[in-house]
Amino acid sequence: MFTLVIGGAASGKSEYAEGLLLAAPGPRYYLATMEPAADAECRARIRRHRALRAGKGFVTVERAVDLAGLRLPAKGNVLLEDLGNLAANELYSPAGAGPDGALRAVVEGVLHLRAACRGLVVVSNEIFAGGRDYAPGTEAYLRLLADAHRALAAEADSVCEVACGLPIYYKGAKP
Repeated sequence: MFTLVIGGAASGKSEYAEGLLLAAPGPRYYLATMEPAADAECRARIRRHRALRAGKGFVTVERAVDLAGLRLPAKGNVLLEDLGNLAANELYSPAGAGPDGALRAVVEGVLHLRAACRGLVVVSNEIFAGGRDYAPGTEAYLRLLADAHRALAAEADSVCEVACGLPIYYKGAKP
């Protein structure tokens, strides 16, 4: 099972994605892609997400880049949170693949992860909802994420968007 969950800020996408895996057998991995040292806002988001999943039986694995190089301790079910951070890390981080390799690193990394686990739920952000005029760096990031969405949606068993906490399935059905 591979499900891609997309939604806007505070849409309930993360909670919905977690719920998809709570009934799944363990081990359950929460693959965190945010670089923890980024800034105070990022650290606050990390604390919030840790608190929200406390007691739910997730083993946290932090990996900001190079998903293709990740080896899980045992085959289980994975929640990747989130594709937007992973794409930004691969595009901009010194350890990332850079502009020429970011899309390949993101897509191949997720597909590697899919092959290494029983079930995969990938959370990502709604894009291009904020208008049309973006700075060049932002435009490159949004194009990368759009290309990754298309490539991964083609591979996914299910694709849904969460709005107001409600899932809308565009491909497949709720697992």
